[in-house]
Amino acid sequence: MNHINRKQFLKTLSLGSIMLGSTTLIARPLSQDEPKLDPKLVQECVGAGHRDMEKVKSMLAEHPTLLNAAHDWKYGDFETVLGAASHVGYKELAQWLVEQGAQANIFTAALFGKMDIIKPMLEFFPHSLHAKGPHGFTLLHHAIRGGEEAAEVKEYLESLGAKETKIALY
Repeated sequence: MNHINRKQFLKTLSLGSIMLGSTTLIARPLSQDEPKLDPKLVQECVGAGHRDMEKVKSMLAEHPTLLNAAHDWKYGDFETVLGAASHVGYKELAQWLVEQGAQANIFTAALFGKMDIIKPMLEFFPHSLHAKGPHGFTLLHHAIRGGEEAAEVKEYLESLGAKETKIALY
């Protein structure tokens, strides 16, 4: 297996493709002139992810790169639209976002009661039991928001010592 450093990887991508084992990754050329997403636009989309599926759909139709964009609420509190939907238990929106290619994580898996994901992740990364997602919400919080569908995950997390804590938002 060939190993390359980050700088070599980025340079290769700017040329169009890179070979990883038997797989060739092809990327569009990188441009320093491309504008960054407006932080206010990201904040608006993430905010809508807490409550407004139609607004999220509309914003993503106009700006597809918002799908995995993260808003920085300060103090290391980063949140994506999927993170927002997940911690408030907005399953319909969370499912739709995942279907669109949003980067799901262990918190979303807890919301949906995916024991087949949660258990091996916690066996491999046991300290993730106390990981904090957006706004400091825990895996247990997400499982609680998942309701009956996530009851088995909730019980499993509690059996490992997870406790729901009150969140202080600055």
